Amino acid sequence: MNGRTPWILLRGLMRDQRHWGAFPQQLVAAVPEARVVPIDLPGNGALHAMRSPDTVEAMADHVRAQLWRQGLRPPYHLLAMSLGAMVSVAWAQRHPAEVAAAVLINTSLRPYSRFHERLQPVAWPTLLRLALGAPSPAAVEAAILRLTTRNPAAAEVLPDWIAWRQRHPVRRGNALRQLWAAARFRAAEAPPAPPMLLLNGAADRLVSPRCSARLAAAWGVPLRVHPDAGHDLPLDDGAWVAAEVADWLADRH
Repeated sequence: MNGRTPWILLRGLMRDQRHWGAFPQQLVAAVPEARVVPIDLPGNGALHAMRSPDTVEAMADHVRAQLWRQGLRPPYHLLAMSLGAMVSVAWAQRHPAEVAAAVLINTSLRPYSRFHERLQPVAWPTLLRLALGAPSPAAVEAAILRLTTRNPAAAEVLPDWIAWRQRHPVRRGNALRQLWAAARFRAAEAPPAPPMLLLNGAADRLVSPRCSARLAAAWGVPLRVHPDAGHDLPLDDGAWVAAEVADWLADRH
């Protein structure tokens, strides 16, 4: 693979590029030739005032247009989690020549996963309270942190997360459109042409680890499982993610 191919980083539902935290630096430390480019999905982060598309395919097209405006031309490496990983799959299916490789973290796809696996029942009460109530930014981010991480040390990010939500709030309509897009997205039965690596956390309380296992088996792609991490795998153990990516790249040479 061409080491100078940009690494495009995509986060998940209602998250933005700031939520990668220290991971971009960890990736560069493990893959020194990587050029890391985090990108926000419409409706999140710096793009919070935009209307989120209601299809995953439209999200992929928006990211492609952002990169084109920045002067970055394909092919790209994609590293993405959750909703961002769905965007990567849609991209790789529709424009395979633009994707050199993709790393998908804690994602779930129809038709390979059931509804109660794509959004585990243990998370339903918390998500309903957030959706139907009017919680404060602090309450929202604290709840998200409890759902998505298994590392007690991760609590140190909470003040930043609260400040980011206050500065760039995700509108309720955008959150609902992102959820709707994720729920409706259906991957093709044949695997995308670009090489892929799946990573997941065995302690994910939001998306069942079975989702990645089924996808890996159906598509015949490698899966690496962190024994203790939750949904936000780069936050729980970003160094492990970066090391797994580096090992996978080395194996492909």
